Amino acid sequence: MIESNFKTVITSKHKLFDLHLRETFRYRDLIFLLVKRDFTAVYKQTLLGPAWAIVQPLLTTIVFTIVFGNLAKLTTADVAGDFVVPGFLFYMAGNICFSYFSSTLNTTAGTFLANRGTMSKVYYPRLVMPVATAFSKLIGFCIQLAMLLVFWLYFFAQGSTSIHVTWALLLVPVCVLQMMFLSVGLGIIISSVTTKFRDLMMLVSFGLQLWQYGSPVAYGLNLIPEKYLAFYMLNPVTPIITTFRYGVFGFGYFDLHYYLLSWGISLFVFFIGLVMFSRIERTFVDTV
Repeated sequence: MIESNFKTVITSKHKLFDLHLRETFRYRDLIFLLVKRDFTAVYKQTLLGPAWAIVQPLLTTIVFTIVFGNLAKLTTADVAGDFVVPGFLFYMAGNICFSYFSSTLNTTAGTFLANRGTMSKVYYPRLVMPVATAFSKLIGFCIQLAMLLVFWLYFFAQGSTSIHVTWALLLVPVCVLQMMFLSVGLGIIISSVTTKFRDLMMLVSFGLQLWQYGSPVAYGLNLIPEKYLAFYMLNPVTPIITTFRYGVFGFGYFDLHYYLLSWGISLFVFFIGLVMFSRIERTFVDTV
């Protein structure tokens, strides 16, 4: 009988919830370089450069103001009352929110397909890519937020609106953080599935367009009948946008129960995305 006296035991390091979060944090320098690369690549060899981050939402806001505000005359009120909010400012606030959410989700959804060449040759925590995407898109969002601030000051100085500064302004960065969690979570879920079913990527852009019109971007929440409101608020983007506008304008719709529910959905989606991403990244080279 051979005596077993092993000095080294080789086992799998993969656990059920092996999310590589600490390892991803150690690669924060790589994340910074990727953020810089992605932001530079978007505006490289363009006439306006980073100004495109302002031009696109500005033109979209003008179109929304003309079509939905002046022609369709949809309400821009999230709650009933005598509040006065400029339609231009209302549409801009909703547009920059959904623009950040959709652009981050859309780019993150193609993580494996867009970076398969690099991922198959060099090792680094794969979660670095979607994290870098979220932060690179955040730079453009901050530029747009600065533009929103300029118009906010303009209308505030006129004194003919109800906008004012309240404690709710502190909710704005919380909304941005939630958008980051939700968009990255959904994006990496889709990226995990598209390693086998690439045609799903073709539905992402179309689905985001439908999602935009299913969210209070082009109209106020007051347009939704009371009997459908509870179902409508199950859309996690809806409380984000209404709370963002509540913080920016100083009035509007804010329901803590719905907002906490939205946060719960966002964190759940993010966690499921991390688990799927962690499991798929081990074998994606064989399927992509």
